[in-house]
Amino acid sequence: MFSPALRNRQRVLAQLSGQEKAEPAAPAELTPTTLVGQEYAALRVLLHDNLRTLSDIASHEARVPVKVEMARAFAPWIEGVLAAQGSAAQDEILVVNLVWAIDYRDFDYALRLAGHAIRHGLTMPQGFTRTPACYLTEEVATIANAEFDAVTLDHLLAVQALIDGQDMHDAVRAKLLKAIGRRYARRAEEFDPAADNAPAGGKAAYIQTALEALQRALQLDKNVGVKKDIERLDREAKKLSPGGDETPPQE
Repeated sequence: MFSPALRNRQRVLAQLSGQEKAEPAAPAELTPTTLVGQEYAALRVLLHDNLRTLSDIASHEARVPVKVEMARAFAPWIEGVLAAQGSAAQDEILVVNLVWAIDYRDFDYALRLAGHAIRHGLTMPQGFTRTPACYLTEEVATIANAEFDAVTLDHLLAVQALIDGQDMHDAVRAKLLKAIGRRYARRAEEFDPAADNAPAGGKAAYIQTALEALQRALQLDKNVGVKKDIERLDREAKKLSPGGDETPPQE
């Protein structure tokens, strides 16, 4: 474990890293010719050692807690990078930790790292072909669609806001909209009109928002798998509309 003094030194040096970025249009990686570059180079050596260790672990499940522990060593540097003002250098440490954060399901942290990477035009680590925006979207949406309770609606909406205007395959964005739509549908199912956060339009508002997300997902990818969701929600919407076929309560 690094000492508090060393962790603080890493944080401070990381805050200076953006000042050494050479090309505004294409983030250049730091070179070991300054204190900042030397610190980054030392941490990259540790990172690559960690990656070799992970490659020797066959089980994805077994790798997850190892990544959690490894990530702690890079947290001071990353916090410094995130706190830096102005431009940013290409940072392998940060983008690898973005991958790890999604793997161990710390979506708040992943969103912070992805936000930095997207704002400053960073690229993913070697061997990754997707942009940070596309990677974040597809990985989080895939988890959300496979494990409903693993990802909150708030996290999905935060991803949607972060990637607004970013270029990616339509099918990837459709996966995200599918996950969002299904969570609004769940909110409709669990709607409590007495709740403080109940929407102005009541249950119908949740259903309408769910339908909009799912219909847009279907427009983007006809094979996204939401047709039955849309049919069910359409029936629910008709029941709630004025003159709908919902059976009135008995006296």
